[in-house]
Amino acid sequence: MSDVKATPGTQAELRRANQQRVIEILRTGGTLTQAEIARATGLSAASVSNIVRDLSDSGTVSVRQTSSNGRRARGVTLVRPPGAVIGIAFDPDRISVALGDGRGTVVARESIGYDVAAGPERGVRRAVWLTETLLGRARADRSMVTAAGVSLPAPVDTATGEILGVSCLPRWDGSCPSDALAERLGMPVFAENDANLCALEETRAGVGRGREHVIYLCLSHGVGAGMIVSGQLLRGAGGTAGEIGHMGLDERGQVCRCGNRGCLETVAGAPYLLDMLPRHGDSDGPATLAELVDAAVSDPGPRRIIAEAGSALGRATAILANVVNPDLVIVGGELAAAGELLLEPMRRSMELGTLGTALNDLTIVQAELGAEAALRGALRLASAATA
Repeated sequence: MSDVKATPGTQAELRRANQQRVIEILRTGGTLTQAEIARATGLSAASVSNIVRDLSDSGTVSVRQTSSNGRRARGVTLVRPPGAVIGIAFDPDRISVALGDGRGTVVARESIGYDVAAGPERGVRRAVWLTETLLGRARADRSMVTAAGVSLPAPVDTATGEILGVSCLPRWDGSCPSDALAERLGMPVFAENDANLCALEETRAGVGRGREHVIYLCLSHGVGAGMIVSGQLLRGAGGTAGEIGHMGLDERGQVCRCGNRGCLETVAGAPYLLDMLPRHGDSDGPATLAELVDAAVSDPGPRRIIAEAGSALGRATAILANVVNPDLVIVGGELAAAGELLLEPMRRSMELGTLGTALNDLTIVQAELGAEAALRGALRLASAATA
């Protein structure tokens, strides 16, 4: 029999389609000879031989000598069943990519420092390059991957995947990175806000396991919250629920990038916290939140800045607690590494602004999964979307 008729598209697309046919036959049929694969797929023997060689080189199948009807043959076995997923996490200064199995478990990962905030087109191209690099190093063929999930430090329209309003990536506002990635990767891509993904992952596999009423605070470049109510993620009508970084706390405070004054982000977001540090001549001080947290161990200046951020977070979280009535607040993101230097002033502030009945059963804890939460959440997003 001849190969399947070419449909409109490139030769590479036809080759991937034929590879997928072979993978599907092996998934249902187990170990098969190349002749059996050719009969089952309708592909020529030469085409099957080339496809098996490519899949073997990528580690997707194993090939061993066997016999069929008394003759020597080559038995082909699927090594890595299809159904893998990709997770992509964008941060303002970093891109991380992970390959996961059908359950969202991380199999391999890569991460690079990159100026993501420069714009969506370059960021998407770099993420595609990193994804292809990861698949190559993991010896995984793209035809094995069913979908990708994307974590973004921005509100995401739940219907269109478009980035909404003021975000940590201002040049990305109005863009739809999930569509751009889907076109370049050739697979379905699903996007979600990073705080939402972290909230879901911490309640599935982190410190929030078994809890149904949880607020997750993501404290990094900006300030966001993921809210789990009765076991369900609260996204809001358009996807902007949890944007607490722009909750007004002081009408005479510093002007925020959103245009308002005294937003929570102006006293708890990375750029504002680092700007509060005193500079002495040309001496270098902390340039990142991680360095700020390290300096706070022995320097009263950074320690005071973190404590004031904790107090402001407590005031904002008290409002959320009175409205949502959670039993757990999880503090995550880079600033969470400060531990009790941040959490203790936060607890004291909440005691002054939270209803007693809302505070009685409320616990405030540091996140368990750290920087992995968003990436693992992106993997689960892809797995759930294609289940």
